[in-house]
Amino acid sequence: MIKKQDIRALTKEELRSFFVENGDKAFRGNQVYEWLWSKVAYTFDDMTNLSKTTRTMLDENFVINHIEVDQMQRSNDGTIKNAIKLHDSLIVESVLIPTETRTTACVSSQVGCSLDCNFCATARLKRMRNLNPDEIYDQVVAIDKQSRLYHHHKLSNIVFMGMGEPLLNYKNVLASIEKITSDEGLGMSPKRITLSTVGIPKMIKKLADDEVKFNLAVSLHSAIDDVRSKMMPINEKSNLAELLESLQYWYLKTKKIITFEYVVWKGINDTQKDVNALVDYCKQVPSKVNIIEYNAIDDGEFQQAAPEAIDMYVHTLESNRIVVNVRRSRGKDIDAACGQLANKTS
Repeated sequence: MIKKQDIRALTKEELRSFFVENGDKAFRGNQVYEWLWSKVAYTFDDMTNLSKTTRTMLDENFVINHIEVDQMQRSNDGTIKNAIKLHDSLIVESVLIPTETRTTACVSSQVGCSLDCNFCATARLKRMRNLNPDEIYDQVVAIDKQSRLYHHHKLSNIVFMGMGEPLLNYKNVLASIEKITSDEGLGMSPKRITLSTVGIPKMIKKLADDEVKFNLAVSLHSAIDDVRSKMMPINEKSNLAELLESLQYWYLKTKKIITFEYVVWKGINDTQKDVNALVDYCKQVPSKVNIIEYNAIDDGEFQQAAPEAIDMYVHTLESNRIVVNVRRSRGKDIDAACGQLANKTS
């Protein structure tokens, strides 16, 4: 039995060629492409402007591998966490995060993660595989539908802050963003998309060289090498100086400021020395800081810092004219908050 190809792995040109080779008109490929991406058809029978013969031919040659929302949990604050089943039955998670004025999709880029950040639940899952562009795209489509259903407006923003490290799935992540922002896809503005990374210098430079139009966020959490390395083993391979050099290159190429994501933990990075180091780091590249509330992952090693420590960070950053926002976590009651995605559904 011949294994059928996933039709969404084909370009529009390849679809057009398929129809010509099978005795049909090239424009038929355009029709199918529109059904696959703009109209997000998950079966060939949904493609109602194609003849039965054409749909049968497609079914004989191709499959449409698509995601399913296997389980949905709604938080008291309106956050929605989705357990997403992939075509091979693996599970990832994605989250709809609402505010009064917008809804944000937090999407995954890998099944599991290989980076071993000590404070993150996802890091406790081994990396199984990268997500394909269509699997990332489908997460956005699903959350857009939920946004319209539960919050009565279309999806506003996308953040690549779910499971996995986006820059370790570079090709597929960029392909998904190309589809999401294309007029032949979802037509979203790249200005409303943020890619979050632990900071892989050579890949950040590649982003800049590829002239991407979306925003960049870096999970920093400390501007002191010894402290950051204890939390994030990646820092031992690419230290803060190397990361900074790549971020300066990013800004030189894109003129887009960087967002540093930063959690303050009790007894780890909650001193004046820590915030002074962050100030010095921020002054070396145009940037702003999001201080993120920590979300416990069932052990006592990492604990949320005292409010006084957060206030110290905010005061010191603001007095040095560095933009800082304190982000309160959403969806904690369903383990949907930042750092908690680990395929826990109960």
